[in-house]
Amino acid sequence: MKPHVIIYSRPGCHLCEDAKAAIKSAGCDDQFTLEEINIESDSELLTKYKYDIPVITIDGLEAFLHRLTPQEFKQKLSATKRHKSHKR
Repeated sequence: MKPHVIIYSRPGCHLCEDAKAAIKSAGCDDQFTLEEINIESDSELLTKYKYDIPVITIDGLEAFLHRLTPQEFKQKLSATKRHKSHKR
């Protein structure tokens, strides 16, 4: 099963757009599923992440806050996949 990546963001967030571009530039789109959640759609998420977006999680674990590079994303994704395969 592929790792599940979530980007917590909000409309008009330039750092969120940069993060999405970095993930796309990593060139590994086929190795994970991607979901984007607008924190403004949930009052708890808005309270939790109001000043800390984007937040990127991989399989429920916070992996990045505010910024990431394509290389960092690819490395973290690979590490997650290796960890999952060792747990089997």
